[in-house]
Amino acid sequence: MRTALRTAIATALVAGAAITAPALAAGAAFAADGPVAAATAQAKPTAAGAEADASKGTLVRTETLLNGTVAKIYKVKDLSYRAELFHQGNPVGVLEATTRSVAGNDNGEFFVLNPDGTTYNWDRNYVPGATSGIYRLADGTLMELAKKDGRYGLQLIENGKGRGFTYLNAPRQVWTYGKAVVVLEQDGGFAAYIPGSAKQAAPELVENPAPAPTPGPVVTLGECTVQQVIPSVFAQLTVTLTNDLEKGPKAVLNDEAGKPIVVLDRDHAADLGQGLTIKGANTTTPKLGQRTQGGDTPYAWTAFPKLPKGCEKDTATPTPAPSTTTPAPAGNTGTTTNNGQTSVIPKGGVAAGAELSAEGDSTALIAAGAGAASLAAAGLGFVVLRRRSGARG
Repeated sequence: MRTALRTAIATALVAGAAITAPALAAGAAFAADGPVAAATAQAKPTAAGAEADASKGTLVRTETLLNGTVAKIYKVKDLSYRAELFHQGNPVGVLEATTRSVAGNDNGEFFVLNPDGTTYNWDRNYVPGATSGIYRLADGTLMELAKKDGRYGLQLIENGKGRGFTYLNAPRQVWTYGKAVVVLEQDGGFAAYIPGSAKQAAPELVENPAPAPTPGPVVTLGECTVQQVIPSVFAQLTVTLTNDLEKGPKAVLNDEAGKPIVVLDRDHAADLGQGLTIKGANTTTPKLGQRTQGGDTPYAWTAFPKLPKGCEKDTATPTPAPSTTTPAPAGNTGTTTNNGQTSVIPKGGVAAGAELSAEGDSTALIAAGAGAASLAAAGLGFVVLRRRSGARG
């Protein structure tokens, strides 16, 4: 049995909750188990105007919590309520909810005060000092717990995608994700409550961040095409890896029903929103990187399935097609006919001093240095050297 002495020196407090006498450490228990005074044993609304204090607000009701602690709820103003907590008649702390919810924690029993004056009180559903990872709440909601710069934070995961972390800026904070009310402590412990649900349970760790995926069997789809399914870093999701010699790697993130969420390939090798990237997309040995949050968080790398023997050649540097003939001279080419004989004549500039002639014909076209270039530029063509009078030796 926890003693009243411990109760007298501890209080529930969350970010924004003011403390009145006695001054107590933030984050301590708000009350302890023990006998409850008969006068405060039942939660009972108070008649409007029955009690008012300018410094406290107007008392609207009194509640008895699961462990016997009595909470007097005051309305200070719109979206601002105050709860004074007593155990066996002794004040043990104060919670003030102004525009946001606040909570107290008594060894795993939680009391949440909302800025509209409503409250939640539950016992357990708590993971003390939780390990970073992905958790499933009692209603199936997936949450990820992580630590950054010495502070813990939570993010909602929907369709395999994290919606963004919110990190603590106080010893304890309250957030709502869908119907789930979640309380996060500065040591990483957190609890969840589903209002109106008959099913309640502590958050369940279902996946550690960036685990080393366990690949499934490699399936051969073609002569140089293989496929493999691996777990995603997000719980219950999978990634299908396809390695194809010609088309390159392809990674498909699938939801629980096997429906594609995002596709990566050689032309679209990264999706930072989903925490996926392909390294070496233009090689035959690519790797898939996965992570559940951005920033400098490291990727968990998984190699694509290895191509069959004989398909290992890299596609990063394509092999040129064989050439069995002598390549044509540089520049554009054309033809001309002289006295019924045809010669191949380069179009455009010709090296100075070059002589080109048709077989069996002594007529030649000569590009005579800069002068010929000038003539060509003027549209006058090449200088024609007439046929020599004698036969060639």
